[in-house]
Amino acid sequence: MINVTLKDGSVRRYEPGTSLLEIAKDISPRLAKEVLVARVNGKLTDLNAKLGEDAEVEFFTFDSEEGRDVFRHSAAHVMAQAVQKLFPGSRLAIGPAIANGFYYDFDAPQSFTPEQLEKIEAEMNKIIKQDLPFSRVELSREEALQKFNERGEHYKIELINDLPEDSAISCYRQGDFEDLCAGPHVPSTGRLKAVKLLNVAGAYWRGDERNKMLQRIYGTAFPKKSLLEEHLHRLEEARRRDHRKLGAELDLFSIQEEGPGFPFFHPKGMILRNELEKFWHEEHKRRGYDEIRTPVILSRALWEQSGHWDHYRENMYFTKIDEGDYAIKPMNCPGSMLVYKSRLHSYRELPIRMAELGLVHRHELSGVLHGLMRVRCFTQDDAHIFMLPSQVKDEILGVIDLVNDFYRVFGFDYHVELSTRPEKAMGSDEIWELATDALREALETRGLPYKVNEGDGAFYGPKIDFHLEDCLGRTWQCGTIQLDFQMPEKFDLTYVGEDGQKHRPVMIHRVVFGSIERFIGILTEHFAGAFPTWLAPVQVKVLPITDRHLEYAHKVVDRLAEKDIRVELDARNEKVNYKIREAQAQKIPYMLVVGDREAEAGAVAVRHRSKGDLGAIVLDEFMAYLEKEIKEKAI
Repeated sequence: MINVTLKDGSVRRYEPGTSLLEIAKDISPRLAKEVLVARVNGKLTDLNAKLGEDAEVEFFTFDSEEGRDVFRHSAAHVMAQAVQKLFPGSRLAIGPAIANGFYYDFDAPQSFTPEQLEKIEAEMNKIIKQDLPFSRVELSREEALQKFNERGEHYKIELINDLPEDSAISCYRQGDFEDLCAGPHVPSTGRLKAVKLLNVAGAYWRGDERNKMLQRIYGTAFPKKSLLEEHLHRLEEARRRDHRKLGAELDLFSIQEEGPGFPFFHPKGMILRNELEKFWHEEHKRRGYDEIRTPVILSRALWEQSGHWDHYRENMYFTKIDEGDYAIKPMNCPGSMLVYKSRLHSYRELPIRMAELGLVHRHELSGVLHGLMRVRCFTQDDAHIFMLPSQVKDEILGVIDLVNDFYRVFGFDYHVELSTRPEKAMGSDEIWELATDALREALETRGLPYKVNEGDGAFYGPKIDFHLEDCLGRTWQCGTIQLDFQMPEKFDLTYVGEDGQKHRPVMIHRVVFGSIERFIGILTEHFAGAFPTWLAPVQVKVLPITDRHLEYAHKVVDRLAEKDIRVELDARNEKVNYKIREAQAQKIPYMLVVGDREAEAGAVAVRHRSKGDLGAIVLDEFMAYLEKEIKEKAI
């Protein structure tokens, strides 16, 4: 008998050769019906696999990230099978699970049209109904190369050749279809239930623009039709909220042909941006930060010293000045270190918190540019904190609290991820372990649950990432805390300690918004352009009923403007209902209709963009109410 230890610590005994699916059935018939994959001694494993020795086992359903990924990766295999059946000669590249779905890249002799996607989806449903088992086949390198060479699958051959010599090679088969894959997969195609193909896009093989452009088909899959319908509704809502569409409709920003990836902010967009920056300035001043401004262009020698020249060069822009090499900054941190180093510091001064709204430029491929979400120049709300080793925990806790307070103002929930040392990194294992433990301890002190992202840290240190969740359940990585023992060493940063000797400070890099541009894009979609009153480019629209009410309307506008309320007058000779509809379309929070009764009573007829008609209110009372709403940053 073998011992199987489950996640709750309980131990069950089974005959050797018992499959994971049989164990799931023994635990619960419902679990057997819903389980998709298992983790055995730390490794995700097919449910059809049989145990031959004692093991720790954890089961995953669609409710888990592990289960969803395996579910959707299996759907990608079914799509590949359908494509090759309907379109012989289509060559397979890769087909992973992604957030909320999956894709597969094809080198096909024809272009896939929306009508063909419908045919592929119908074929997928046939394969799902057949309930074909996914079976794993182990191969030697020679067998795998021969198999895919015979089929002309040269992308698969390239993938095999890139694998280490001693690595195991496996394929997965369902019916007469077989694909190179490390797995795992769901037990059979019948588990997939509800699938939907969404769109086709171009994608370079391996993301390299020097390689051939392939056709990438995106899709999604759910274990219930109702879940799929709910997801499709969210996608439709996301299209309605698309910040690029709303940015144009609300006249906030534009992307011009003359500057792809370089956004142009219009007057109303600048109001929104300035309000966010004003809030940022106020909060940082209150929390003991000093603001600085560093140059956009700095010498090659600086970027070599910081490590960016070796570790980040492909993302940078360059220029020559007086025959010397310079780079446009992709990050603000080296400039902050030069400011710190410009004079001697005592231990009594630390921590020193330097904040900067710094414009940075990063080279992004044209294919990944996306409105304000992915651009080539953006303003990072950076800060760099220089501190004593004994101050590290308190400073990290202070940043966590700052981030939490910021996001609460906008009504965002968030989750936290801790990213550890990447393969390409500076510094010793001991320093990395010390820095990672400090971040972990701070998170646990605040009681914040977190996920560990192994190998996803910056090249100079581990980091905590804050992922916002918007009203559609989408997540956006914004805030970051990076603990850095490397840069102070590289730049020879020092402070004079209590003993009169020079010592090395520790450094934190952090952002809260992440980038002002991207945060505006997120806010636009989160609020569907109907920004809270304190952020709205136009807070009030005054609508006179006829021309004879213009005099009183101007008085209302002047009174509001005196209180720094952003107000516009619609003086056009149009019906008031038409004016209301237009103000609603512009997402203006308050519309004030003024006619004879309002002028006589010194009042305004108030209409809210979502609450509708609020009735007549004395102007002074409305102004006091509005000022309070703005001051409290109500959402």
